[in-house]
Amino acid sequence: MYKYETHLHTAPVSRCACVGVEETVKFYKDAGYHGVFITNHFIGGNINLDHRDDYTKALDFYFSDYDNGVKIGKALGIKVFLGVEVTYGGTDFLVYGLEKQWYYKHPEIMKMNMRDMLEFMMGNGALVVQAHPFREAGYIDHIRLFPRSIQGVEIINACRTDFENEMAKLYAQKYGLLQLAGSDNHIGGGIKILAGMCSDEPINDEKDFIDYVKSGKMKIFSMPNE
Repeated sequence: MYKYETHLHTAPVSRCACVGVEETVKFYKDAGYHGVFITNHFIGGNINLDHRDDYTKALDFYFSDYDNGVKIGKALGIKVFLGVEVTYGGTDFLVYGLEKQWYYKHPEIMKMNMRDMLEFMMGNGALVVQAHPFREAGYIDHIRLFPRSIQGVEIINACRTDFENEMAKLYAQKYGLLQLAGSDNHIGGGIKILAGMCSDEPINDEKDFIDYVKSGKMKIFSMPNE
């Protein structure tokens, strides 16, 4: 069985992460994973960047953790894939399948409202998944759902409550959306519960991941971090 982390934050790019790329990737290798998606908070979200006026420079910083992760993963023998987490008022979406250069070529996404951005990304081949849709926190003034502008829902998030995850599953079932799982890991090996997607065959790139998810070849799993 091949295991993959689908929701992962690293320092210094994600302001809320407290563990760097090298330590995090090594943890997943030691935990028996075959690959990880680095899904740091995108520009406009909780990114550790004070000046965002220069879009190209902001992207250079944003992708720095991913670029380092790819090099580290090659040395350790674990795949590192690209993902992005875009945010709207505490409502988060995981985006898979768009290459780095796509973001450099499309600065106009920063001026789009969230619905238009998500639909534009999907139109360009992305898989868009609403992360922890029923998350409750003091900084979230209300729950927002985008069932017509996504393809999937994170129904197991290792950092959320059973109730929130159960509501997410019901949401996915009622709208006929793809169901995924991820750890939402910000602390590397310090996380108590792990979650992700697994398959009988390995994936080689982000396109494989999307194809496997859509065809049902990938299954959800969760487990304690031992």
